[in-house]
Amino acid sequence: MATFADKPTLHGERIVLRPMVETDAEAFLASMDEESMRLTGTHRTFTLADLRAWAASRGEVDDRLDLSIIERSSSEWIGELAINDWDADNRSCGFRIALGPHGRNRGFGTEATRLIVDYVFTHLPIHRIGLEVFAFNPRAAHVYESVGFVREGVLRDALLWNGQYTDTVVMGILRPDWLARSR
Repeated sequence: MATFADKPTLHGERIVLRPMVETDAEAFLASMDEESMRLTGTHRTFTLADLRAWAASRGEVDDRLDLSIIERSSSEWIGELAINDWDADNRSCGFRIALGPHGRNRGFGTEATRLIVDYVFTHLPIHRIGLEVFAFNPRAAHVYESVGFVREGVLRDALLWNGQYTDTVVMGILRPDWLARSR
């Protein structure tokens, strides 16, 4: 059975995806502005100690892959992503990404998404990568579509944020979709 025990470092043109480490916690906490919380639907607040413990544990888990997104030119931590919800029986997993204020609106999300999707389909026996994006985030949905994700459905009123419900759009990319785009 395949696992996520291997923690790769992936080099893109403008970013590096590298294993998350405890020292990422301060930048991670600083990136959690109101917009980050809204875009990820995160209701809970975290302490620096919470994030240090969580980041330090990422190297030991083999059921998910958590990577920090680093801007190459500045070596600045700008966000993080995860391949999670590993379902070995169905060869599927989930994907999520969160960019802090310094990582948004600069194309880093697109590059990070492409890098991780290419890595997953090249190195792991995965058939499907799924994700969810809130309906109030069409820019992210556009990024995912540009990488090859397809809209599969809607979870109606799935998020309650500041007293208002919003839908969640379910998207996925299959290995055959990725192979066709890669040729």
